[in-house]
Amino acid sequence: MNKFLQRLNAGDIMVADGATGTNLQMMGIKPGTPPEELVMDDPDIILNLESSFVEAGSDIILTCTFGGTSIRMEESKYAGKAREVNLRAVELAQKAALKGENILVAGSIGPTGTLMKPFGPLNPEEVFESFAEQAKALADGGVDLLVIETMFAFEETDAAFDGARSATDLPIVVSFSYDRGVATMMGVKPKAVAKKYSEKGAVLVGANCGTSLENMEKIIQEYTESEPNTMLWAKPNAGLPRVDVETGNSIYDMTPEEMGKFAKKYIALGARVVGGCCGSTPEHIAGIARAVK
Repeated sequence: MNKFLQRLNAGDIMVADGATGTNLQMMGIKPGTPPEELVMDDPDIILNLESSFVEAGSDIILTCTFGGTSIRMEESKYAGKAREVNLRAVELAQKAALKGENILVAGSIGPTGTLMKPFGPLNPEEVFESFAEQAKALADGGVDLLVIETMFAFEETDAAFDGARSATDLPIVVSFSYDRGVATMMGVKPKAVAKKYSEKGAVLVGANCGTSLENMEKIIQEYTESEPNTMLWAKPNAGLPRVDVETGNSIYDMTPEEMGKFAKKYIALGARVVGGCCGSTPEHIAGIARAVK
């Protein structure tokens, strides 16, 4: 059986990793640099970040492929090389995973960054194909599961899910980003997400990014109330950011202990995987691991 499914069936509570973008900025990477380019240009910095999450107590680390669809990479220096970038990213994550015991590697699949018709220029067919291509590369590389994350609209999420399912039978997690209270920017609510994607065959549904830790609790609560038997994924930001007036960087003030306290609340509501998104450092992940293990 798939290793991720084995651990779920055993009743394990698992800790995911933290942020990629905000941590890379703290490591000196200029804002606006696509992390996927670093997979090829500066792999050691990606390996070091992923290794730090393993050392902090993560059971699952995500590949640095959030923007790894061919559509999103069209403006990148690696346009036309989505498969190569995704395969290399899996290789780096697997290398980091070896620094721990029984660490799982999840293939990260984020939005294309461009709206689909009728709201934008993309055809559903090309979006489907782009996600299918990425999912196949991640599966061929050897990930244990796929995480379709930071989604906000059904149309694109359906294309991602169906594209991924056409390419592999790996377990799929579907995670939406709710930045309007308990709704996404397109008005999608947790109740509808839980029903739709549990019926489509997602192993877990959940939320990442978004707003505050308190709001994440409300989102997880709504998931639980609408689909009590659905296993959940919770990866919130380290609170709401404030801007450093001197550097212009975002600062997240939530402590590792506070992240751990809220992770326990999410687990009590049905979360099986907890971690962090924007602003979540290895120290935050260590705080979550201490609280839940």
